[in-house]
Amino acid sequence: MGISLELSSLSCDLRIIQAKNIEFLKTTGNLFVRYYLSAGGGKRVGLNTREISAKSDHIWNESISLECNGSNRFVQDTVVFELRWRSTVPVFGNIGGSQLLGRAEVPWKEVLESPNMELDKWLMMVPRSTSGRALEGKPPKLQVSIKVAVQTEVGMEKRTQRRTKKWDECGCKDGHDCGCTCSDYEIFALAALLEAL
Repeated sequence: MGISLELSSLSCDLRIIQAKNIEFLKTTGNLFVRYYLSAGGGKRVGLNTREISAKSDHIWNESISLECNGSNRFVQDTVVFELRWRSTVPVFGNIGGSQLLGRAEVPWKEVLESPNMELDKWLMMVPRSTSGRALEGKPPKLQVSIKVAVQTEVGMEKRTQRRTKKWDECGCKDGHDCGCTCSDYEIFALAALLEAL
């Protein structure tokens, strides 16, 4: 791929489009997708799509955009997708846990090596039934789209300048001729305290 990812800033757009081969699920309940993204330091963050009826057409068409560091560690990581089901029948004492129906992973390297760093594909979910046994019939599939773009140097410079702007560069009257009030100074002091933490 000709791009050095070391310390590069990347924008990532991830879209969960739809699922199919879920005809085996005849019970009342909702489907959703839980996906896990790397948060650095070996940790992952789990995000959920909205819940849709298991008897619907199984279309989410939801997107998330994020910025990430394109280090070598990022290239070795994966995005994990889980197709999950949650009962909508109220049961006394049930706190609404969900059950795993299928799971799939997409390596970031596969996305980065795709044409235009864009991957649009159907993922075959490794199926699990609500009882933990493998399901019979066609395995569930999930359609996802993942696009990665390298941020331009100008865009990266502007974001860096915004992040490095200090709390005391507010435009107050002491040297900046804007006329901050006493309550403004309290907010700036609080900002300085939070910045120190």
